[in-house]
Amino acid sequence: MNKVAIVTGAGKRVGRVLAEGLLADGWQVVAHVRRDDDEVPDGAIRAAADLAQGRQAAETILAACPAPPRLLVNNAARFAADTLENFSAEELAAHMAVNVAAPALLSAAFAAAGGEGDRLIVNILDAKLAAPNPDFLSYTLSKAALATLTDLSARALGGQSIRVNAIAPALMLLSEGQSADNFDATHAFNPLGRGVEPADVLRALQFLMDSPALTGETLTLDSGQRFWRLPRDVQFLEPKP
Repeated sequence: MNKVAIVTGAGKRVGRVLAEGLLADGWQVVAHVRRDDDEVPDGAIRAAADLAQGRQAAETILAACPAPPRLLVNNAARFAADTLENFSAEELAAHMAVNVAAPALLSAAFAAAGGEGDRLIVNILDAKLAAPNPDFLSYTLSKAALATLTDLSARALGGQSIRVNAIAPALMLLSEGQSADNFDATHAFNPLGRGVEPADVLRALQFLMDSPALTGETLTLDSGQRFWRLPRDVQFLEPKP
């Protein structure tokens, strides 16, 4: 049985870690990136497409698969700062196009590609959904919509032996506009005193792959940070030493 996987946003950050982990486990990985000259992990199959282009992007990514894919990881995301005070319909639409519409179109194309045996879609959410705050408003709304898509597509695709689950990690890597000092202070700002790492997401993905009876579920990786109900995004807080 073939082992073809698609990982969107596979050129950097956590997407690259997931792609490299799958490659090490013997998967053929179609690594989606936005531009033709973006790097992909060694051994991966490059699929360059702007997810904002919708159906055309999904078709480009599926066309790069050497066989019907068995795994789809919807990892790529738009992440831009806004609040209710400076909210714009245009920014919300841009987030929804990449963070919700693209995963929906890719999921539909993944299902239509067919294939044998257990197939799995994993959507990457955000742990802040378990304890929301108003920062990054459009991003948060889009991730909430992706969480709903996870549930609805699990219901819709179960009859085709396609499972749909999600992983919701907390802050893992330095964010755009965040200082290194702030990241060092807030990364492990949680009850366990342990920052979430990209390797944790890879382990969660491997768990989902090894759990053929699990569908429609979200694994939250935040070291318990949601219990504190923080009033703002963690990068805007300055924890006391």
